[in-house]
Amino acid sequence: MATEKFITIESSAIPLPIENVDTDQIIPARFLKATTRNGFGENLFRDWRYDKTNKKIDSFILNNSKYSGKILVGGKNFGSGSSREHAAWAIADYGFKVVVSSFFADIFKNNTLNNGLLPVQVTDNFLKKIFDAIEKDAQTKLHVDLVNQTITIKATGESEKFDINPYKKTCLINGYDDIDYLISLKDKIEAFEKKS
Repeated sequence: MATEKFITIESSAIPLPIENVDTDQIIPARFLKATTRNGFGENLFRDWRYDKTNKKIDSFILNNSKYSGKILVGGKNFGSGSSREHAAWAIADYGFKVVVSSFFADIFKNNTLNNGLLPVQVTDNFLKKIFDAIEKDAQTKLHVDLVNQTITIKATGESEKFDINPYKKTCLINGYDDIDYLISLKDKIEAFEKKS
């Protein structure tokens, strides 16, 4: 399934300074019955957002209207636990385009990339600077440049580079899934076949 092209994004961010957030916390197992990617956002962090009577928990960050944006900033070791792709679906369906952390579980990282969501891994020190900037101003903006692989805190101008698999970078920039990528190479494949 093709996704929206990703070049740069500048947005305020929602801070979730909790370490070791696993996929069951991101999307509880009881919500995994659907087979399409839609509708998972309403249950993102369900057990942290709502109490047992389905009343919003005011203290949880996603329920605080002070914070908004298309960037989720998580603590270290984000997306650990089971390999469920639904965790990436829930984050994307909620409206996030980027997830920032100082460490991602490998399977979660791959799942985000396969679903048009950019995982930006930064150093522990830079992650702290991001959290500090958001604490100082809830609407502070982050600028993520996929082409140059940089993330910048607009308020301070501080920037850091991040790594990304070159193939996945190409897919995100062009809005390709794996099939779209192969189709984009059709002329080259046909030219190669003619030479053989």
